[in-house]
Amino acid sequence: MAKKASGTTARYNRWGYIFLIPFFLVYVIFSFIPLASTIYNSFFENYYSGLTQIGPRFVGIENYINLLSSPEIWKYLGNTLIMWIGGFIPQITVALILAYWFSDPSLKLKGQSFFKTVIYMPNLIMASAFSMLFFALFADAGPINQMLISLHILKEPFKFMNSIAASRILIMLMNFLMWFGNTTILLLAGMLGIDGSLYEAAEVDGASASQIFFRITMPILRPIFIYVLITSLIGGLQMYDVPQILTNGKGTPAGSTTTVIMNLNQYLTSKNFGMGGALSVYMFIITGILSLVVFRINSAKKD
Repeated sequence: MAKKASGTTARYNRWGYIFLIPFFLVYVIFSFIPLASTIYNSFFENYYSGLTQIGPRFVGIENYINLLSSPEIWKYLGNTLIMWIGGFIPQITVALILAYWFSDPSLKLKGQSFFKTVIYMPNLIMASAFSMLFFALFADAGPINQMLISLHILKEPFKFMNSIAASRILIMLMNFLMWFGNTTILLLAGMLGIDGSLYEAAEVDGASASQIFFRITMPILRPIFIYVLITSLIGGLQMYDVPQILTNGKGTPAGSTTTVIMNLNQYLTSKNFGMGGALSVYMFIITGILSLVVFRINSAKKD
């Protein structure tokens, strides 16, 4: 009987491996091969000067060194972090407040399902559509300028896209509006999973609302909070579509809204595959390190 059971298990395992074959084929074709090709190209000088192709010529880690020594890449990294932080801080703050309100039964908020749906809806809108909407709203002859002029707040249209502060704020605002609903749902799911007896015991002991929030809710939400933080940071480092469309790919004004991925796109469109590959590898390493941090933090929390 033991041999028969073992043979049945082996047959089931074989079918499991067969069903996994399509996934591995897709992964190898669309992920592994492009990744290996990118790493390979990063060690070569390979670009076009006009119609003349330079290379490919093996240069080792020269592309990586040139990237790190370039002041532009640090400027673009600074732009990316500034716009990510400016969007993430209000995002996590508003999400925490909304999640706390929705999860607190003492508030007895009406129409919760409606409001949860509404705050999540911007996440369903494509970033390109969102960017085109804001581009139209804040254009020189757009409705925002017209309204400000009609209210006598401005005498002439304000050029939002020519102002460093205004253009960055618009990008921060769009990232906030697109993602705060998703963050709210994640935090709300974590709060609803907290044992209510903990809150009851804290209230019996005379704990205030702020003490309950910071000493019970936040410590239990720590893994979800770290997950939101790291995934948001990874998404911030990969910020591309919003500033690309809003500034027509120019990162105006004066490159103040050019992100790291926009810079990568400039390398690829100019067919500088060596520098583009090196920058892609850097982004891959950073993303991998951040993912490892999340794994280690969650593992330490479980232990």
